[in-house]
Amino acid sequence: MTKKIALITGANKGIGLEIGRQLGQRGILVLLGARDVRKAKSAAQQLRAEEIEAYPIELDVTNPEHIRQVVAKIEQAYGRLDILVNNAGTYLDHEGNNTDVMRRTFDVNIFGPHALTEALLHLLKASPEGRIVNQSSILGSLTTILTNEMYAGAAVPAYTASKAALNAWTAQLSIALRGSNLKVNACHPGWVKTDMGGPAAQMEVQEGAETAVYLATLPAHGPSGGFFHKSEPLPW
Repeated sequence: MTKKIALITGANKGIGLEIGRQLGQRGILVLLGARDVRKAKSAAQQLRAEEIEAYPIELDVTNPEHIRQVVAKIEQAYGRLDILVNNAGTYLDHEGNNTDVMRRTFDVNIFGPHALTEALLHLLKASPEGRIVNQSSILGSLTTILTNEMYAGAAVPAYTASKAALNAWTAQLSIALRGSNLKVNACHPGWVKTDMGGPAAQMEVQEGAETAVYLATLPAHGPSGGFFHKSEPLPW
């Protein structure tokens, strides 16, 4: 297998699917993870119709058995993983400000990506140019929400705290991986017209995928341990 292999979580629609499309257009084999395998299959069929090598993967990042099966499949089929995009995320603050909402949000937005990445780390290290991309949000930037009134008004307890935690883990993981062939970064896609972003969002999904694709395809001299929108660094 000479092609690069990429796994994208939450890839059956929206930004995740578009990340798969843009990586596939670069000749990368893409594994599209989704909680509902039927939706993953439909997304893969859509990309294959565009002459992209795409395959469905049943993957709920909060399900340890799904993670175990995904690791086994990638290990057996490819022996390595070149790109991991932790794109799956949730926004539950509309359900209220309580501990249950906080816990369920953290399950998807930080504990899931952490568990999946740790399980796949040996396969990523087997790649000559392993890349880990954590899909974050500008609302996870403590500097921004404390200094920008617009973002301060948009900040909500569970989502904001989970993305700040994701950013902190990204920084910590980059330190742990110093000296290796792996690069890990967090990204802010922008306000994108998705189910989460809503129709009033300013960016189309194609543009919203660009930052993750940029970080997933960084050259050897590229950054690690940063937080980016497009190629511009953002404050933690």
